[in-house]
Amino acid sequence: MKNFYFIFFAFIIISCGTSNSATNTSEINSSSGMDYSYLALGDSYTIGESVTESERWPVQLVARLKKEGYKVAPPKIIAKTGWTTGNLLSAMRSELNYTRKFDLVSILIGVNNQYQGKSIEDYEEELREIFKLALNHSKQREKGVFALSIPDYGVTPFGKENAESIGEEIDEFNAVFRRVSAEFEVDFYNITPISREAARDDALIAKDGLHPSGLMYRYWVDEIIDEIPQMLPQ
Repeated sequence: MKNFYFIFFAFIIISCGTSNSATNTSEINSSSGMDYSYLALGDSYTIGESVTESERWPVQLVARLKKEGYKVAPPKIIAKTGWTTGNLLSAMRSELNYTRKFDLVSILIGVNNQYQGKSIEDYEEELREIFKLALNHSKQREKGVFALSIPDYGVTPFGKENAESIGEEIDEFNAVFRRVSAEFEVDFYNITPISREAARDDALIAKDGLHPSGLMYRYWVDEIIDEIPQMLPQ
């Protein structure tokens, strides 16, 4: 980073945990009347840093599925601002009941590996472990798991000074993410092009100047909503 202010601000926004933390959404139980359960795994993009709970993309996804007639419980979210693959892996191991399985499982992780300068080799190794655990907690194994690509924060006011290098590195991490998804036969949805639309539309960026707005998250859900119902057990 080019100066102390940028480094300090970045540390506060990306690397630190906030009140938007993991597993603060209700879980389904046998008396809930809901047919489907959903586990969302990730970091600030999944917990929805700087947006309201209803604007988080996993919550928006559930709302859309309900409109289409699918009874889906509020998502169990394991995610926190600043988490790397290592952080997520540790949380999954400690917070998930070994026998608990979900109808849907989503994975979106990696931006903090890139931002914190973690090696892409470590990212790949830990990502594979995340996928293994995700499949173990999926009722339909790979058929119930999907992944969303890492957004490009280089187009935001926060990242614009290093936009080119950030974009290139995000592409490198996403190439690994896509390849690992394919190895596990998990559907991979590329929402990175949508994230880059923020370079031309401020409405897609949250007030913190870094994270997606609720509107961008809605566009992500628009991208996947036709496919996700086909993953639900019939």
